[in-house]
Amino acid sequence: MLELTDLSVHYGTVAAVDSVSVTVAEGEIVAIIGPNGAGKTSTLRALSGLVRPSGGRVMFRGTDISRWRPHRIVALGLSHAPEGRRLFPQMTVLENLRMGAYRRRDRDAVARTLGEVLERFPRLAERRHQPAGTLSGGEQQMLTIGRALMSGPAMLILDEPSFGLAPLLVREIRAIVQSINRERGVAVLLVEQNARMALAVAGRAYVMETGRIVLSGSAAMLRESPHVKAAYLGG
Repeated sequence: MLELTDLSVHYGTVAAVDSVSVTVAEGEIVAIIGPNGAGKTSTLRALSGLVRPSGGRVMFRGTDISRWRPHRIVALGLSHAPEGRRLFPQMTVLENLRMGAYRRRDRDAVARTLGEVLERFPRLAERRHQPAGTLSGGEQQMLTIGRALMSGPAMLILDEPSFGLAPLLVREIRAIVQSINRERGVAVLLVEQNARMALAVAGRAYVMETGRIVLSGSAAMLRESPHVKAAYLGG
């Protein structure tokens, strides 16, 4: 479904992403783990058209989207739940969710998707008329994922969904990601500093450090890697 080949991203003369190659198959959950500043977020921003790659190629569903604008990428079925949530804080929960469907024109289908999202996230249903800025951190993360689902994606890219959340909420977000994948067949590319959570939810994973992929394989294999244990799993 998704294939990055030798993807590079530069900010001026600084290489944030250096010849990264990643694949995600239909219906798969794949994680990219690594420390802060490794280039994970820049990789996702290049996928969704928010930054222009300086090299390499991004193929999604058989189409080269390397130079596409974000709105065209969303329409093709790739939706991005960004780091830091990036909600509209003065708008209500419902208004934020409807913004996720801005590319869709079938009102009945959008209404069905909205109902499904509110059923999946009952706390959002309870707070649907509240401004997004008044929600807790966990509720805001649910709203970010829900807004991304409103576009009806074939693939969801999630950037640090567990950041700043208490362990109980991290487990809840993990269960949500797994259920979206299992029940809707949505492929997921998950970027996380929380390696333990990422390797619990993903089938395969990549380890990214200083802009490069340094390890890859099944999540089970990486959990047993001495390097991953020492650097990311507390020994």
